[in-house]
Amino acid sequence: MTRDGGPGAPGVDPQELWLARDRPRRGRRPAFSREAITVAAVALADAEGLEAVTMRRVASEVGASVMSLYSYARDKETLLDLMIDQVSGELPADAPLTGDWRTDLKVVGHLQRALMLRHPWLPAAVSARRTLGPNVLAFLEHALAALRPTGLDGAARLEVFSQLTAFVSGHVGYEIAQAAAARSPDRLAAEARYLAAVAADGHHPELAEALSVPGRPVTPEATFTRFLNRLVDGLDTN
Repeated sequence: MTRDGGPGAPGVDPQELWLARDRPRRGRRPAFSREAITVAAVALADAEGLEAVTMRRVASEVGASVMSLYSYARDKETLLDLMIDQVSGELPADAPLTGDWRTDLKVVGHLQRALMLRHPWLPAAVSARRTLGPNVLAFLEHALAALRPTGLDGAARLEVFSQLTAFVSGHVGYEIAQAAAARSPDRLAAEARYLAAVAADGHHPELAEALSVPGRPVTPEATFTRFLNRLVDGLDTN
């Protein structure tokens, strides 16, 4: 899910985090694996939101002491990087490509959206950091390969992927918030009455025209697809 090839989040050394992880440690065999701790943190975030993920809470979930947890993840920033990479492993980095870059890029966007909807904490986490773990980089490699037929150089293809990821994370964050708002029918009805009154006041002709047009399909999937198509179909590859 990384947006570009920049460094990791402040305080997290990606080389130390990802390349040194398999070095054997001296002393007693660890009681837990880093993967188990990461899985527990992901499950906690999925169930209760990112704010529930603290080192103390994760330690409690796996039955470890807080101090022992720091030998696997030295702080919450590191844990968040581990979590993002863990769920990014759900993305099919080896899916076949059609050779039609617009079609393939739209598939990438839909895969990202599905992942973020499964893990609603992910849009905020991705937008606030750059994670460079193996699963993230595997999917990035797949996306860059999908963009090769554009003829863009590597840096430009990174920019396109960054733009796509920013769009998907922003849209899904909005989508999740709107779904929560939709659970209040009284609020939706009040908003509809307000917009109707504003559109009829004569001071907002553009809005009045927009509201008078028959509505397009408003399911979340249809709305996302329309927006994604506009983005991808309008990309300039010159």
